[in-house]
Parts: sequence; structure tokens; C-alpha cells
Amino acid sequence: MIFVECEQESPEWHQARAGVITASTFSDALAVLKRKSGDKEAGDPTDASDGLAYDTAFERFSGAPYGDTFQTYAMRRGSEQEAFARMRYESLYNVMVDETGIILTDDRLFGYSTDGFVGDKGMIEVKTPQNSNKILQMIRTGDVSEYIHQIQGGMWISGREWCDFIMYIPPLKGVNNDLYVKRIKRDDDFIDDMVTGLLKFNKRVDDAVKLLSAPMFNKLAA
Repeated sequence: MIFVECEQESPEWHQARAGVITASTFSDALAVLKRKSGDKEAGDPTDASDGLAYDTAFERFSGAPYGDTFQTYAMRRGSEQEAFARMRYESLYNVMVDETGIILTDDRLFGYSTDGFVGDKGMIEVKTPQNSNKILQMIRTGDVSEYIHQIQGGMWISGREWCDFIMYIPPLKGVNNDLYVKRIKRDDDFIDDMVTGLLKFNKRVDDAVKLLSAPMFNKLAA
């Protein structure tokens, strides 16, 4: 593992992620069509997956982020509230959370931006959704499948055994119920399947790099 100490959304953070397939994008990387669409068949990569592969290819040439890195209000809000969620979690569970920046695999192909490590075996993943329907549904069902690739991907890259998924809900602070926590255990079978798919995705990135490396101009006739 390679550790990069940096603050989330900082220029150093964006730079460290350039050309890297990060856990927050694993779900998009692996996404396939469920039915035929245009010239694509069921099982083919989605447009989002293709776009991610090509963006990553451009980043591997430039060594810099490709596309818009503008931090939206929701992103700023999430970054700011993550610190409050972390402190609240530490207080409730009487633990200390170590912030660790970005972790890269030794080949620098894959990475994970951690929200914090707990002891020798645990980690946390913090989300601060604003959609009230999503919040209520998650509380009712405990379904965190939307984030499972990121969470299991983080455990794969970091070597951790469990992750406490934290949903921070500031409007409920007045009733002392502003933190939803669900512990998720490492699933090696899921991780093995995921890594197999991610290696195939990286092959598509490599193919795009090769295509972009070939000369794209011909000598003009005199």
C-alpha cells in the first residue's frame, strides 16, 4: 500500500487521484446495461463506465485531473460535516478515528480516499445525504447497497476487516439522533468478483491509452 497524506478536495488530493481508479467510482466502472440500448447489448458497459475509462486514460497521459473538479455546495457541505460526524462517532463509541488521506495499491492503479481508520481493523465511511426520502429509506431498510462497492473496495485496498457506515443527519441533532451507524464486514467473495471486474475495466483504460498513443495525423499531399 502507498499512503498519500492530503486533505480531501485539496489540489494535492486531486493530483494524487489523477489516473487512478478510485473506490468511489468502482460502481460506475463495473456498471453494465441490463437491456439492449442503441448499438450496445445487455451486459455491455454503460455510457458512464465508458466515460470513466476514457477520462482515466486522459489523466494517465497528463498526470492531472480531467474534467470539472469544481466543488459543489453539496460537496463542500459533505466535507465540512464529515468532521462533525467523525467527532460525534468518536464520542458515542469512545474510540479515536485516525485520518489517513489516500491509499493507493502498489501499482498505483486503484485507490481509496479514507474517511478514517479505527484501531487496527476498522474504518469509517461517512455520508451526509440531503434527500429526505433516501434518508428515511435507508433507516427503514438498512440498505446501503448504493455504497457497497466503495466500502468493500476500501476494505480491499486498506486491508481492513470491517467498516462502520455512518450517515450524518444534522436536523436530528436536537433529539440526539443525528448519527445512523451500520457495521459492514469484509466480504472476500464479493471483493474477489469485484477485483476481477476492475482488472477488466483497467484493460479498457489501457486499450484507450493505446488508441490515443497512435499517430492521428497523416502527411498532407504537397
